[in-house]
Amino acid sequence: MAVNVAERSAMARALELATRGPRGANPQVGAVILSPEGAILAEGWHHGPGPPHAEVDALSKLAPGAARGATAVVTLEPCNHTGRTGPCAVALIEAGVARVVYALDDPGAVSGGGAERLRAAGVDVEAGEQAAAAHTLIDGWLTAQRLGRPHVTVKWAQSLDGRAAAADGTSQWITGPAARADVHRRRAAADAIAVGTGTVLADDPALTARDGDALLPHQPIPVIIGARATPSDAAVHRHPHPPLFFDTHDLHAVLADLHARGIQSLFVEGGPTLASAFVAAGLADRVLTYIAPVLLGGDRLALTDIGVASIDHARRLVVDEWVPLGPDLLAIAHPADDADPQTEGAR
Repeated sequence: MAVNVAERSAMARALELATRGPRGANPQVGAVILSPEGAILAEGWHHGPGPPHAEVDALSKLAPGAARGATAVVTLEPCNHTGRTGPCAVALIEAGVARVVYALDDPGAVSGGGAERLRAAGVDVEAGEQAAAAHTLIDGWLTAQRLGRPHVTVKWAQSLDGRAAAADGTSQWITGPAARADVHRRRAAADAIAVGTGTVLADDPALTARDGDALLPHQPIPVIIGARATPSDAAVHRHPHPPLFFDTHDLHAVLADLHARGIQSLFVEGGPTLASAFVAAGLADRVLTYIAPVLLGGDRLALTDIGVASIDHARRLVVDEWVPLGPDLLAIAHPADDADPQTEGAR
């Protein structure tokens, strides 16, 4: 049975509700309960570790028996395990829900399998509705589940000829106001933001997410990677969150530590050396390249050595989106793999 208009609208609402939940060790999930006629009966979202999951949160707002014959629209497959709370799949079955529409499969070996359990109980199940939007919402959590580390976005700004700075090292500003505002919005969407000590010493960045001079409601935790000391009066010490310092070049160790702290998404913004290190290590899950229509020449490249000795070893990307930002252009890309049709014949 295909997804109908009411269910499609309810999924858009569930995705909106999911954003009310905190980012952390658990995914952001939203749920909407629809009557057999398609009217909204209840809404819910996951409030964090411990409280009921989104489906149960929504069901709790209904009188006993009110969900019988209803449809549950959820952004993530209802869980199938008992942790701090019971299985959501069982809660839906016991409530008499007749149909479940969800966006993404739960990748957990323990928590997954809710759809199969629902079908075995006679519940009609439809998967994949607005999956791309749901994936974008919780891509950090999904990466953490799959790889045991945060989802890493590597960002840099460059001239049209691939330079990050002029010959004297100046780089403010290569891009214009629209591009810089976009960067701040994306900083605010991340759990943490990383730079190298070289960037701290050269630019003294605040590493905050701002709208003009005002701080945005969510601020990423600042992460400083490198052996050199950060001055006591550096701007990062005035950040709303205490900075995390890593005196190491072992990026895997850094990510493992951040993962243990519940950080799901890391925004890497700190200069060609750090950006190149993440790319070379195969740790860039997404690349954001802001391209300005200027020419700088010289040797201040946006990326340095990333371990490509010949064209056969090029690190190929798939561009997901080109975003015009005033006179500048943003390329949003992810590393290519054999499943990407764009890479066919490219290797």
